[in-house]
Amino acid sequence: MKLLASMLIAAALAAPALPAFSAGETPAAPPKAAKPDLVKGEASFTAVCAACHGADGNSAIAANPKLSQQHPEYLIKQLQEFKSGKRNDPVMKGFASALSDDDMKNIAYWVTSKTAKPGFAKDKELVSLGERIYRGGIADRNIAACAGCHSPNGSGIPAQYPRLSGQHADYTTKQLVEFRDGKRGNSIQMTQVAAKLNDKEIKAVSDYIAGLR
Repeated sequence: MKLLASMLIAAALAAPALPAFSAGETPAAPPKAAKPDLVKGEASFTAVCAACHGADGNSAIAANPKLSQQHPEYLIKQLQEFKSGKRNDPVMKGFASALSDDDMKNIAYWVTSKTAKPGFAKDKELVSLGERIYRGGIADRNIAACAGCHSPNGSGIPAQYPRLSGQHADYTTKQLVEFRDGKRGNSIQMTQVAAKLNDKEIKAVSDYIAGLR
């Protein structure tokens, strides 16, 4: 009996201590994530991003992407990957490295609240090819339709796939080429799709995307 009592005492001493609650008291809920501060987001965007991406996220420079109405989760992910080097861009790495996680969240949620200006397709001869690829893919080469992930109107799927509607064709072309050539490696799905596209097809689908609404 003495041995059993000693074993029970030892077990009780070894057990992790549990917090005590009075009758009817429940454990405190974990702290909620802070909401994005849109005032700080606007200030940070104006100071860091506006020169290249426009005052409201509607870039006037075709080589720089429009950011307005983009899904905030996607923007945060890209900024984090620029900062870590997973997405290789020396210019953006310099900017992103100066941002905290809260800065990224504030910027992303502020710019996504801005309305994107529509874009336009420019090449009538190529746009029909671009539409076929975007909406139906290329079956005999196992190229999936862009609309499957980015939606028929280019609005994308929040937290999964970015909005493409109205994006500058020059920017989209550059990204597809970099996915194809291995210069951009932060999306396996896009690398696999772009690897099967030739220059004409990339240009065609990029031009079609520019006119999506």
